[in-house]
Amino acid sequence: MFKTFETYLKEKADLTVDEMVAVRAVSIEKKIRKRQYLLQEGDVCHYNCFIVKGCLRLYRVGEDGTEHILRFGVENWWMSDRESYNTGDPSKGNIDALENSEVILIDKPDFNNLTTTIPRLNNFIEKLKARSFDASQNRIMSNISRTAEERYQEFMTFFPDIFYRVPLHMIASYLGVSRETLSRIRSQFSHK
Repeated sequence: MFKTFETYLKEKADLTVDEMVAVRAVSIEKKIRKRQYLLQEGDVCHYNCFIVKGCLRLYRVGEDGTEHILRFGVENWWMSDRESYNTGDPSKGNIDALENSEVILIDKPDFNNLTTTIPRLNNFIEKLKARSFDASQNRIMSNISRTAEERYQEFMTFFPDIFYRVPLHMIASYLGVSRETLSRIRSQFSHK
């Protein structure tokens, strides 16, 4: 499991052998069964999670019991509840596995130590955070300025590896539309 993470870090952050040894020393390998939680609402998010294999989702449950999916994550993506991780407050969300998954977890003190002592890793993580922020801003803009059809097409275009792996009702939740609306949109696209 760690080999995949090592390959990713060597490619993205160009870590040395000694730096990889330091990362390995604090990495926790974990298998998560389909439908198993990595994080539940009310728990504090203590880990950065790298997805080696599988598919996870971060979601919150509204007062009416409706699930609102904030993010999906697949191989070579990172997943955590950043708000809980950053503040130390209990999470308002849940992270669970949509497929049998394998992840690498690094707890916050160890991760902070790695980014302090390994400048290349810190630079890579800073770029990753900036890209994540940009993606969040773009998603907000898309949600307030694009039609449901345009958001659906964007999702299919930018996340084809996710689109075919998750149930349609979850895609509807992520897009902020009802299942019925998503069915209508899919029907329109299939007739084009």
